Parts: sequence; C-alpha cells; structure tokens
Amino acid sequence: MMIDSPAHAESTDDLLLVYAVNIHRTPMQSWGPGYGIYLGKGLFITAAHVAGHTWFTRPKVAIAGTEYPTKVIKAGDFETIDVTLLSVDESLLPSRLALRRNPLCAKPPWPGEPVITVVPEGTARSRIMSPQRLPLSVRKFDTVISDVAETGNSGSGVFDAEKKCLLGIMSRKISEYRTDRSTGKRELYDIAKYFVPASVIAQFIPAELR
Repeated sequence: MMIDSPAHAESTDDLLLVYAVNIHRTPMQSWGPGYGIYLGKGLFITAAHVAGHTWFTRPKVAIAGTEYPTKVIKAGDFETIDVTLLSVDESLLPSRLALRRNPLCAKPPWPGEPVITVVPEGTARSRIMSPQRLPLSVRKFDTVISDVAETGNSGSGVFDAEKKCLLGIMSRKISEYRTDRSTGKRELYDIAKYFVPASVIAQFIPAELR
C-alpha cells in the first residue's frame, strides 16, 4: 500500500484552488477583493462582513478575473453568524466547476488537526488550535487555527488536510495585548484566526439546498 509523503500530500493541496473565488462589492471595496468558496450547484459562501450589507453592496463572485452577478440566498451578520450564501446561475460558470461538489466535513475539528487554508492565490497549511490557549474573554470562538500571518483572511476556506472536506470559512483574527519585556510597551499581537465551522454553515444553509 502506498502512503503519501508529506511533500506529496502538500503537492495535492493545490487541487483545492478550484473552489476558491474572490468576492467583489459594487463598487469594489477600497481594501481589495474579498474571498469566498464554491460549494457546488452554483452556491458560494463567504464571510458576512466580506459581502457587507448585500442590498447595498450587490456582491459579485469573481473567478479568474471574470465577475458573475449573484443572488443573495441568505445573509448573516459579523456579530452572530459571519456567513453569507450567494448563488450564481450555473450555466454562466466556467466548465471546470461543472458538476463539482465541495462537501462540508461531518466531524468537528480537533486540536492539532492539520488543515489547509485556501484562497485563489494559493494554499497554506496550519493546525487547529485548542481554544483553551486563548484568553478567556474570546474562548467563545472555539474553532481556531494557530498560524495567522501566512494563512487566508476572511472568507477563505479551511479544509481538512486528509479528507479535503470543508471545515469552515475564515471569519476574523483574534489578538491580545502583550507587554514587551525589553521596552515595557504594550503591543497588540495576533494569536489565532477564528473560522465559522461546517456544523454552523450546514444549519445556516436552507434545508432545500443542503
């Protein structure tokens, strides 16, 4: 039986890039494009704060530089469920997305689990971080990864590194103030990233579309 080496496993990570898209507001947001993930059947998911107030921002899905108009299926909120579900007419989408389905993971993530974060520009590996390592005030964000600087930002996908199912959608950075021992100054440090887990996303998606 052949066992994948770590190098070979990471070389297959880029197969997930097909699901990664950009999300554009109308007009384009000043900070640049946001991120989203294709679920299949013309459905795309992103962070609610990336899409913004959809009645005003009229978000579009952008794939390889081409924008596609969307229908807002359901919009969440940054402070509650930071997820928005969009749809695009399947007949308009590139053929490479035809018949593709991106399954949500059935099992919850566990501390130490290897994951892959995915944006259109590339992939990056990280691991699930135990929420017990977070400051008490933010432990409600209990699905987090430990790498901050090298992984995708809001709306990017977090995938199970082994099964390649979708574990969640990136929502926010978690930071804390720490005192620099050499200078005595308090500085803000990014310590983790929270993602909306697949279990929440599954409940968010209307039953007829699951």
